[in-house]
Amino acid sequence: MKLSSNLATVMTQKEILDLYFVEARSKLIEVAAFLDRVDRGSGEADFRRDALRQALRALETEGPDRARQVLLALSDPTVEPIAAAPGKGAMGAYGG
Repeated sequence: MKLSSNLATVMTQKEILDLYFVEARSKLIEVAAFLDRVDRGSGEADFRRDALRQALRALETEGPDRARQVLLALSDPTVEPIAAAPGKGAMGAYGG
């Protein structure tokens, strides 16, 4: 394994897959199981399900920009501060 001048580790795609594939696979299965639970639930889902599905579509794109696209799909795009929080905690996605 080589280190570049900025100390970032340079690895082949196979080396990365060898190290991280099982962990990524596990996380994908966890997300799929979560969506199955939501679908089996009663009533209507809210904006968080739609934001998560938009984030999942970003995973299908090519290129090194997927993490940014996922983050943007789940982030509040507004720039003006609000006077007071609408609830006690973060929702994890922007509901408009």
